[in-house]
Parts: sequence; structure tokens; C-alpha cells
Amino acid sequence: MRILIVGCGDVGLRAARLLAGHARLYGLIRSPRRAAELRAVGITPVFGDLDDRASLKRLAGLADAVLHFAPPPAQGEHDPRTRRLLAALGRGSLSQLIYISTSGVYGDCAGEVVAETRPARPNNPRARRRADAEAQLRRFGSRATRVSLLRAPGIYAQNRMPEERVKKGLPAIVSADDVYTNHVHADDLARLAIAALFRGRHNRLYNAVDDSGLKMGDWFDVVADHLGLPRPPRLPRDQVIAAVTPAMRTFLTESRRLSNRRIKRELRFRLRYPTVREGLRGSGLA
Repeated sequence: MRILIVGCGDVGLRAARLLAGHARLYGLIRSPRRAAELRAVGITPVFGDLDDRASLKRLAGLADAVLHFAPPPAQGEHDPRTRRLLAALGRGSLSQLIYISTSGVYGDCAGEVVAETRPARPNNPRARRRADAEAQLRRFGSRATRVSLLRAPGIYAQNRMPEERVKKGLPAIVSADDVYTNHVHADDLARLAIAALFRGRHNRLYNAVDDSGLKMGDWFDVVADHLGLPRPPRLPRDQVIAAVTPAMRTFLTESRRLSNRRIKRELRFRLRYPTVREGLRGSGLA
């Protein structure tokens, strides 16, 4: 199998390490400076830029399957990068495409348990860009290509957690007013993408989430405990929200508990790190 990885960041490289020796891997990169890094994990670099349609011509017919991990642009309501990618890939020989989206497309669910059947109601531009990408991909998957969409929440690992926030002692919201948050370890997300590659159903959504089900402040407490630091102080909701950036405000005003029943039943997926506590204890190589 020939697999093209679009978005060779942290999760993309983790997936490549798992696939090395089992498939012929290609990775789309903009700069030759990353070529050696990709070759070191068994990826053949392919130079192209999702913001430059002409640079993507070589992608047509290159791979049997695509792992699309690239984010949309930072501005706007749509994802032109996914549109350019799909135009370049065409519908010819591509059999499968896996996309990592965001659970933010659900919007605020007032702490309810959320299955994949719940309608998407994105209420900020970042989530609307992801919803636009999903819509494009589902149209693309309406014919021969089998498309599976993974809606990922907060991705964490030993090298990607709110360490600076906890070190600064920034306050969290008191538990009674706090929002539910969701997580998945970067290793498990890479493994989920591969599971979807082989077992994902046609035009199917999957919540890519662990079993933690924590509130936001409890997550910060877990990180503080892991780092051996004092737990953040707790303040009323309005005081905390008034003091954070607009981007962080989005996370503090949306509450949902994602169901992961579908990944366990359909993908037969077994989490390596079922909770964030286990993930931070056991991910020393992250």
C-alpha cells in the first residue's frame, strides 16, 4: 500500500513510525529543511504547499490512501487547503482517506454526552473551518473513495500539555461552574487513524477520545500533580473567563462529554492510555 501523509507534524510522524515497513510512505512538506527528518522515519518527502495549487500536481495517482492531518488556515470560515488537496488528488486510484477534525464542530453541548449522531453546530470560526473541511471530504467520499473522519478533542502527550499555564499558577474555574473537556493521547490518535485506515466505514464519523471525562480544572490538577507543582487556584467562572485570551475563552465556554463507544465497537480499538493520568505516566518516549 502507498500512503500519503498530509500534515507531517507530531501525530503524522507517530503514525509513520507505526506504519514503517508495512507500507510505502510519502509525506507532503513545504520546505526541504524537513526532508531528513521525514526520511529518518521512513517517509519519502514530496514537496508541495496546500496554499499553492500548482505545487500539488504531482499528488495525482501517487498514493492508494491518504492520512490528512493538515489544519485549515488560521483565518476565515472555510478550508481552501482541503479543497486544493482534493482537487489535486482526484478520484482515480485513491481508495481511502482519513481526516483528523476537531470535536469543536459540536459546539457547546451543556455537558451532555455526545455521540457521533449529534448534529454539528460550530459556533466559532476555527470550528466552522473544520466543519467546512468535513463537508468537502464527505462529498469527496460519496463515490469510490472511503472517507473516515476522526473528531479529536484535546491532544496531549509528555511534550504537549499546559505546562506553562500550570507553572504560572493561572486560576481554573470552580468545579460547580466548570466545563467538561475531552482528551486523547497523541499515540492513541495516531493508532486510531491507522485503525480507521483498515476498519473505518464509508463516510463515517468517529469521536477520537479516551475514557477520562474530566472537567477542565481537574485536567489542570492532573498536569500539576504530574509535574509536582501546586494545583491551580479556583475562581468563579466569570473572573477566569474575563482574564483569558479569546482563543482560550472558546474552550472555557463549551462543555461536552464525548462518547467513544463507536471507536471501540466498529474499529475494535483498545486505548493504550485510557485516561490522562495513565497517559502522562506512561508516555516517556513522547
